[in-house]
Amino acid sequence: MLELAGITLRRGPKLLLEGADLRVHAGQRVGLTGANGCGKSSLFALLRGELQPDAGVVTLPPDWRMAHVAQQTPGGERAALEFVMDGDTELREVQHRLAAAEAADDGVTQAALHGRLEAIGGYTAESRAARLLHGLGFAVGDERRAVSSYSGGWRMRLALAQALMCRSDLLLLDEPTNHLDLDAVIWLEGWLRAYPGTLLLISHDRDFLDAVVERICHVERRGLKVYAGGYSAFERQRTEHLAQQQAAHERQRREVAHMRAFVDRFRAKATKARQAQSRLKALERMELIAPAHVDSPFRFSFRPPQAQPDPLLRLEDVRAGYATAQGETTVLADVGMSLRPEDRIALLGPNGAGKSTLIKLLAGLIAPRRGRREAGQGLVIGYFAQHQVDQLDPDASPLRHLERLQAQAEQPGVKPATEQQLRDFLGGFGFQGERATEPVAPFSGGEKARLALALIVWQRPNLLLLDEPTNHLDLDMRLALSEALLGFEGALVLVSHDRHLLRVTCDTLLLVDGGRAEPFAGSLDDYPAWLAARNKAQARATPAARPDDGPRASAEQAAETPSNGDAAASRKDQRRREAAQRARLQPARRRVQALEGEVERLSHACSALEAALADPALYTDDAKPRLLTLIADKQRIDAELAQAEADWLEAAAALEALEALEAPEA
Repeated sequence: MLELAGITLRRGPKLLLEGADLRVHAGQRVGLTGANGCGKSSLFALLRGELQPDAGVVTLPPDWRMAHVAQQTPGGERAALEFVMDGDTELREVQHRLAAAEAADDGVTQAALHGRLEAIGGYTAESRAARLLHGLGFAVGDERRAVSSYSGGWRMRLALAQALMCRSDLLLLDEPTNHLDLDAVIWLEGWLRAYPGTLLLISHDRDFLDAVVERICHVERRGLKVYAGGYSAFERQRTEHLAQQQAAHERQRREVAHMRAFVDRFRAKATKARQAQSRLKALERMELIAPAHVDSPFRFSFRPPQAQPDPLLRLEDVRAGYATAQGETTVLADVGMSLRPEDRIALLGPNGAGKSTLIKLLAGLIAPRRGRREAGQGLVIGYFAQHQVDQLDPDASPLRHLERLQAQAEQPGVKPATEQQLRDFLGGFGFQGERATEPVAPFSGGEKARLALALIVWQRPNLLLLDEPTNHLDLDMRLALSEALLGFEGALVLVSHDRHLLRVTCDTLLLVDGGRAEPFAGSLDDYPAWLAARNKAQARATPAARPDDGPRASAEQAAETPSNGDAAASRKDQRRREAAQRARLQPARRRVQALEGEVERLSHACSALEAALADPALYTDDAKPRLLTLIADKQRIDAELAQAEADWLEAAAALEALEALEAPEA
């Protein structure tokens, strides 16, 4: 068991923890949350022994092996596969001792070490490392490339793979999804759910936390408080706590009313399409999320664009790619799309399929190699990507950045904003007081990302192109961004591994794959299954047939073709098999239908309770007993609904599997 007792921790003059206690039992998966700067990463450093507490005791089992992602970016000419295998330190030690025994011709030691190598899976270590690399998005064949040949983001993936390679008892992961795309995040979720050791995870991705952890440890007011369940359960419990605080009551009501306005606006437009319904559910869920973040320091919104051309931007028969020494490489072909105001588009697709290329094409950063890109008159693009953060002036303050932007956009007869107005604007992004005038250079990645977003919002764009905007943003800022995007009056094209942000802000899914950009038929919840099917199909792909296979295949097909005399019997047997197939599938289909009805019933009950909880009269002292009863009922119904939805998904997946197995007989 990992135990922290009476921990007090300072970093410089700042008191991070005071008298904090925490117990984590072996095998538990715990998410660590809290505002930026509250001490989450310092707590990890304390567990690694890099910091010492000012008071209190940290207790870890002496035989536990700990793994974490190295903070420095890896480099060197070592092959990526070898670098990842270095994560298994015992494997490397045994291999080193084995080489020494072979050099000394010590047969007895060699035999013992080969036995140990077998026991720790040393003979399969290379394939294990390769699977980690492929799961994190590395292409087949990239395993032998030098670490130094990769960009910074891909090197961080290598560092993550090395940490996962360790056969650890305790795994510490600090924002592991920051440099991953959605495909890799989905893979990592599955890997962590199967991880047998103890996991402590810092993440600002609520869906990722819900999928992986079973407890939340929240750092707040210099203490550690543990909540049972995933992040959604934590939000519900914290909402209940805050609902009892009269000082926060009025602000909560405003947040709930703000979210309900967007839900009602979208409800009027929603059809029965699965993606529309998925987004509607996400919006309704935000009503419950908002009060849990009532004390968030972030509040901002997009001002109405100065112009709204329709269409804003059009691509016609566009091909995009790049030139190489071997010739031209095409990434996207025959792409056509027209962006109109209030379009909300999420780009899905495997790593390297061309999502960022399409974003750059829309932004005008790369020119079509064929076709046309037509921009509407008055188009103002707000484009966010990692290089926008890297291009901030390290010597300038947030206020100075905004002043420069305002000077560039000055218009005759338009009075510029005052310094106080600029400060008020920056305050909504967390840059209050002296923080607004400090140089950007020492800012954290999250602070720089917030500033880059602030500069985009200030320009009043009518087309937002956001490529992984949530990297380094904490949960409070992600919620503030979601709320702001709901009120944005222009068009949005978004690439993100944060599925909650995608669900809340987008109602159209565009799949980028195989050089095409086409509508995705399902909802966001269907994407992991599509991805798994695609990867399975690729794994099963066989080499092209040899020239001499043709006659042999034709002969085999002829041998399997029934004669005319057998045709009637064959048709009769087929009808019999089809009837038997329907009988076998009927119980599974009935279960799916029954669970669909249960989900619908619980959804109606949940909606009724939400409507009851929205009554302002409930939040008076006299109504407190009824409020607590309704909250308890809501928590119970939420749990039953979550279980029913999980059962329905499992039953639907089982039915699909049965149908796939029966397909050859049909």
